[in-house]
Amino acid sequence: MSTSARLVALNLPDAKVSLLITIARSIVQRMTDNPWFPAPDPSLADVQAAIDDLAEATTTALSRVQGSVASREDKRSALITRLRHLQAHVQSIANANVENAVAIIESAGMDVKNVGKPPPPVYKASEGRVSGEVDLVVPSAGDRAGYEHQHSLDGGKTWLPLPQPFTSKTKVTVAGLTPGTTVWFRYRATVKGETGNWSQPISTMVR
Repeated sequence: MSTSARLVALNLPDAKVSLLITIARSIVQRMTDNPWFPAPDPSLADVQAAIDDLAEATTTALSRVQGSVASREDKRSALITRLRHLQAHVQSIANANVENAVAIIESAGMDVKNVGKPPPPVYKASEGRVSGEVDLVVPSAGDRAGYEHQHSLDGGKTWLPLPQPFTSKTKVTVAGLTPGTTVWFRYRATVKGETGNWSQPISTMVR
């Protein structure tokens, strides 16, 4: 695996069963009808069944019925095993699409473990070359990716497109801003016709 490879991390809790169930449900939801995973292995139905079994066993264990705690632990192990297999499936898809690996892993509701040099900041706004300019930099989502930016002058209540709202470049300069004002920015990427969600907004004071 190259130094630019990305590994899939689940970061499952050691003891909190309720958190494990929440994470598992999120993964199933994020992978359902996800174009990157047309045929998950194991199937999402199988994983969902394991989630339901654990949820039921957890409720039963609260009653302290004999053997119920052991049963819950068996169900927990069964779910974790399925999630690990699903993790391996996501890893195989990411390995086959290295340029989009980060987007693929995150779209599955899983975390990215970096190998080698850390990636650049998720989204960065910095002072431009002249007053009233801001440089925006996004991480690359692939050679054929497009990026759409918006800005807000009222703390994120309303969003407006930039003069050049859609670009294939990872860096864009926003000009004509009023010095001394705080401007918020957000972006989203489009890969292979699939448009992602808006990023978490970032803000900067215009110089």
